[in-house]
Amino acid sequence: MRTTARVMMVAPICVAIALGTGLSGEAPAAAQSGTEPLSKTCRVTRPDDVELQKIEPFKVFDNLYYVGPCYVSVWLVTTPQGHILFDSAQEPYVDHVFANIKKVGINLKDIKYIILSHGHLDHVGGAARLQEATGARVVAVAEDWTMIEALDGGTSRRDPKPNRMPKRDMVVKDGDTLTLGNQTLKFHQLPGHTPGVLMTEGITVYDAGRSYKAVVPSGAGGGPGLAGAEQGVRNATKLAAMQGVQVNLQTHSWAEPDGYPGGGVLERAVLLKNRKPGAPHPFVDPATWNQRAKAAQESAAKTLAAEKAKATAGGQAPRSN
Repeated sequence: MRTTARVMMVAPICVAIALGTGLSGEAPAAAQSGTEPLSKTCRVTRPDDVELQKIEPFKVFDNLYYVGPCYVSVWLVTTPQGHILFDSAQEPYVDHVFANIKKVGINLKDIKYIILSHGHLDHVGGAARLQEATGARVVAVAEDWTMIEALDGGTSRRDPKPNRMPKRDMVVKDGDTLTLGNQTLKFHQLPGHTPGVLMTEGITVYDAGRSYKAVVPSGAGGGPGLAGAEQGVRNATKLAAMQGVQVNLQTHSWAEPDGYPGGGVLERAVLLKNRKPGAPHPFVDPATWNQRAKAAQESAAKTLAAEKAKATAGGQAPRSN
């Protein structure tokens, strides 16, 4: 599948990150719980603290903004022909996402695609309202569309109102591409974290005219049992095969064991705000991406060996992956 769309872009403006209303321009401070990174507080320690979650949007690259709450990422990529949103957060944060998109100077009607990384509610819960407001196509793999549809009408601990899910729209599969303006995205399916899991490769971000290759990953684990372990090896192999990745657009602000590394998205935002002219961009980190891709392969291999040992001990013949 290859899709091209053309509309006019509203010129974006830069809005610095802040902890709450009235603090625009301030970098996020250390979390209230001592020296714990704010990204970890948002994702792990206080993920249901509604007011903590409502951070200001911030510009990451010339054509990339963070517009979500602080525990789950919503990335906005801009092009001269329209814009792409990655994930949608969930209620009660959807109005916050709307406000943040507008704060960075983007017209909602210029968003052409909403790409859902996987079918968990915290990533897809706002997609229906965002689609209605923007007219954008909603993109997911078939298996996660089934999961999304099953969430309709349910509730979550974060919001007592029934979930309202988007109707099945654009279905992509492993290897499909999508072109909008100066972006040509390639999709990879890495099932395990959910039945689908969509990883987007080929995003190009710019810093003062210099381009970098970015990806939106969404978990490389393969799932339970021997079959899941075999899938995990395939997923990790696919990750390691992606060459030249320089920017990891995490689907959460914090990723274990150390953010990415030694902090998370919000800590890198502080480094970016304080960057001196000519200094490296703190979100450009190919070394950590390569290290984590290698670690994913090693972990997957160990998991597969353990599952094969279990199968052998139980009198089953282990399958080949």
